[in-house]
Order: sequence, then structure tokens, then C-alpha cells
Amino acid sequence: MRTQKLDWQTKQDILNTLLKRSPNHYGELEGRVSQIIAEVRARRDEAVFAYTKQFDGADITRENVKVTEQEIEEAYGLADPKLLPALRKAKENIRSYHEKQRRYSWFDSDERGVFLGQKVTPLENVGVYVPGGKAVYPSSVLMNVIPAKVAGVGRVIMTTPPGPDGTVHPSALVAAKEAGVDEIYKVGGAQAIAAMAFGTESIPKADKIVGPGNIYVALAKKAVFGYVSIDSIAGPSEILVLADETASPRFVAADLLSQAEHDEMASAILITTSETLAGEVSEEVDRLVSRLSRKEIMQKSLDNYGYILLAETMDEAISAANEIASEHLEIITEHPFEVMMKIKNAGAIFLGEYSMEPLGDYFAGPNHVLPTNGTAKFFSPLGVDDFIKKSSVISYSKEALAPAYQDIAQFADCEGLSAHANSVRVRFEGE
Repeated sequence: MRTQKLDWQTKQDILNTLLKRSPNHYGELEGRVSQIIAEVRARRDEAVFAYTKQFDGADITRENVKVTEQEIEEAYGLADPKLLPALRKAKENIRSYHEKQRRYSWFDSDERGVFLGQKVTPLENVGVYVPGGKAVYPSSVLMNVIPAKVAGVGRVIMTTPPGPDGTVHPSALVAAKEAGVDEIYKVGGAQAIAAMAFGTESIPKADKIVGPGNIYVALAKKAVFGYVSIDSIAGPSEILVLADETASPRFVAADLLSQAEHDEMASAILITTSETLAGEVSEEVDRLVSRLSRKEIMQKSLDNYGYILLAETMDEAISAANEIASEHLEIITEHPFEVMMKIKNAGAIFLGEYSMEPLGDYFAGPNHVLPTNGTAKFFSPLGVDDFIKKSSVISYSKEALAPAYQDIAQFADCEGLSAHANSVRVRFEGE
């Protein structure tokens, strides 16, 4: 891995390089995505099935687009038998964590007759997109579905690309059943996002669409935002490790590669105050890459978006970490909790040498759907709040309104909204 001294220019160059990976930089594909969405809006099922044949090679019709209970039962027999016990343990951890995020309606009143409150209502229909193709991610099914169910969403549908034979990967089906998905449809890509955004004869319309996908899925979610809500427009995966001389170079190298293997555009960055650690991590990365299965992907990721940055002080390293605002941030230092208190921007924070990033991906309980491309400066991980909406509640008696109505009318007069002012004054005419 390349090693550089951390300074202002280095930091700016890295930020600019990382931002180029954002889906916002793929404008040349937006026209194709817009065409797919327009076709699905106009031709509905017909367009969805035609695109499924074109992109996935599967003959999907109204008769077989929805996964049956029999297919789900068969999936339990086809999935890796070692997966189910681990999946069920992870499910309980994820559910327990997200139950602590639940929000409740509240109401307050006083003796004057003022009644104020906030009514919390779960979304009615949520669509979850699950990638298919080269890999299957049952963990993503759990992470997207369980918070919705904890929030009280009434109907969760899932779309995922079928294989050429028209089947869905059994691990995805098992995870969906365990998480509580209500309906599963064999559709992928931008056409699946359009189907959930606008509805077709076979696929119901959702109020919100969540879940990861390729660049076409990301751009489709961006295009339908406003017709429906979305979770985020996710970019490639990223990890940043803050480490000092106490860190194990082997652990740090292994953790950097755990993200580099995701994608050729994934980012893996080490910021350290130790020149010795920097050299040892670089050597360890080279050794591990040569032995791991996805070495070509990892090497391209490291060549383009991998860095080891040498900082003068830990405060300088922390400042850079806050600027980069990484999706995953590991703190492997002598006093990780002290460092954590100075972190302002990160999707998920992992403390100590035995809290590696895959712990969060699969098992611990916090959500692994996280803000990328610096958006951790203003976005949060997916959670229960993403599946509820809040309505404010206002009730005033005449006695409570009386001392305030002149002030309200004054605001309206100042803004030139005479009907607003009149709406208040008519209630006190003749007094």
C-alpha cells in the first residue's frame, strides 16, 4: 500500500478521489435508467418482464413472479445448513438492538387548554431491494427488514433478481422468511425499483424503498425519490482504521482487506502515528492479498483507493478521520474510548482490536446499512426512525388562544397574508 505523510494537500487529494466514486458522478448512465423507469411506468408488468428476460435471462410472468411458500420451504433444504443457526442468532441481536430505537407518540397539555403532541405512525408499505447476481447477502436482508418490522411496518415486500432458471438464491429466501418479509418478487435492477415506486399489475407500490444495489439500482433510487422515500444512495464500501503503535499490524491489514474485497472501488485507509506500524501493515497486506480468494479485486481497490497516512499526532489523525467521515471507522489504539469521544463523523465505530468490521456486518446488532462518500457528516445508519413518520398535534381552547391571537395575526399581517390573519380574527369578532 502507498504510504504518505498526512498534510492538508494529501487530505484534500484523498477526499477528491473518494468523492469521484459517488453515484452522482455517473451521469452518463442516468439516461438509460430514466428510460427503464419510464417504460415500467407506461407498460408496467410487460416492461418489467421484458427487462428481466434481457438482463437476467429469466422467463418471468405474472404466474411465477411471486415467490411461493413451496419455494421458500424448498430453500430451507437447499441453503447451507450451517447458515440457519448463525442467521437466527444474528436476527435476535439485530432485533434487540433496534428495539431500543423505538419511538412513541407523546402528548402534553396545560390548564389553559393547550394540547400539543407528536403522533408516531409506522409506514404502511416498504420495499426492500436485495442484490443478486455474483453474490448473495442474507445479512443485508436482515439489516433492511428487521428495523422495518420493529417499527411496525404493515407490509414489507422484497425484490431480488432471479437466476436464468427463474429461481432465487435459497439463502436470500431463508433470510427473508426469518426476518418476516411478507412477499418476495423475482425482479432486479432499475426495473425493480421502478416497479416498487409506481406499482404494476403484479408488484405493489411501496411508500419507501431501501436496500443496496449496483449503480443502476442506486441511480434508479435517486430518480424515484420524491415519488417514494428512499434510505440513501449508497456508494462503494469504505473503511478507515485509526491506529497507534499498540495495534497489531496483522489485525489492521486483515481489517483493511475485509473492505477492499467488496469492490474494485472500495476504499481502505489506515491513519497512524507510528511509522513502524505503517511499514509492517503494508508488508502484511501484501502477504495476505496473495493468499486470499478475491486478490485481483483487492489489489485494484488498494491501488486506486488504498492509503496509509502518517500523522504527527493522534489529534491530527482524528481531525482527518472526521473530514473523511468513513462508512466504517475502527479505532485500534491504547485508549480507544478516549479517541472515540473526539469522533464526530463516522457511520459505525468499532473500538478495540477484537471489534473488527465484519462483527458489525453480520452479528453484533447495529445496522450495516451506513452512510458512504462522506455523508456520515449528516446521515445516520439505517434504523427504526427510517420506517416511521411523525405528525404534530395541536389543540387550543378559546381561552388558550385569546392571549395569543393578536400575535398570530401580527405575523400574518407582516407577511402580507390577510386570509391567515382573518382566520384568527374571525374567532374574536365583537370582543
